[in-house]
Amino acid sequence: MEYTVLGRTGLTVSRVGYGGATAGLKNYLEAYDPSNENDRRGIVESIETALAVGINYYDTAPGYGNGQSEQLLGEALRGVKESGSHPLFIATKIAYNQRASLRKSIESSLKNLHRDSIQLLQIHGDSITTQQADDILSDGGLAEEMHRLKEEGLVQHIGFTSEDNNDTVFRFIRSGVFDTMQICYNFIFQHPYEPSRPFGSLLEAEQAGMGIITMRTPTSGTFQRWVQMVNPENTFDYTPALIQFVLSNPYVDVALLGMRDSKIVLSNAHIADDLAGRISIHDVHSRYI
Repeated sequence: MEYTVLGRTGLTVSRVGYGGATAGLKNYLEAYDPSNENDRRGIVESIETALAVGINYYDTAPGYGNGQSEQLLGEALRGVKESGSHPLFIATKIAYNQRASLRKSIESSLKNLHRDSIQLLQIHGDSITTQQADDILSDGGLAEEMHRLKEEGLVQHIGFTSEDNNDTVFRFIRSGVFDTMQICYNFIFQHPYEPSRPFGSLLEAEQAGMGIITMRTPTSGTFQRWVQMVNPENTFDYTPALIQFVLSNPYVDVALLGMRDSKIVLSNAHIADDLAGRISIHDVHSRYI
């Protein structure tokens, strides 16, 4: 397994991260029920396999199945301190409007995860408006309260997640408040990085010394559905190429992947280990010979 340092956190993380959304969300992308015993057993086995191949980054959130993702990860990772000879790294989240219930939320997460502290607490953002960002960054706002938890040792680092590349993302980066950014980035959704300019939140976050985590690595099925629409007879598996595209970006520290069963874990680990499969992002965007 390939490892890197997650920005200014100084912590070593696997380039591939275990994405916990698929562990908690019912019927996300395919038939699955986190309350079904067989499905739960498959998740636990996949996490055990992820540990065996050296994946030490695990992403989750209370919003993934009303705590079920956290509970499943907590069950599988209970008592585990490291993977691949590196300390375990667990990241969870809170909603942007949870300032009043922040402590209750983190205490619930710690209970679900069977931990005294977690490595990363992130604002769980889909789209965060300018007004919401004002409130988060204000005196006594959510960011300040998150820092208090950091000072108490309940969390080691704080960050934010976003599906966007809007003004809020750049404000959060430039605020200097957050240690990490988790952003949607893949072959279809390349808006966080335009190398021919160059421009984008990946570049800004890198320059700010932040750790960078990306989500929806294989496009959450978007690319595959498009191929099926325009070429129904296609039999080529683009998954390895999609994963390698994200891992080839020099600014990406961790690429999250949903892995509901052990076979997928092993396949993804094999892809990540194939360093010869990396490509030049600059050459992909080249227009002149």
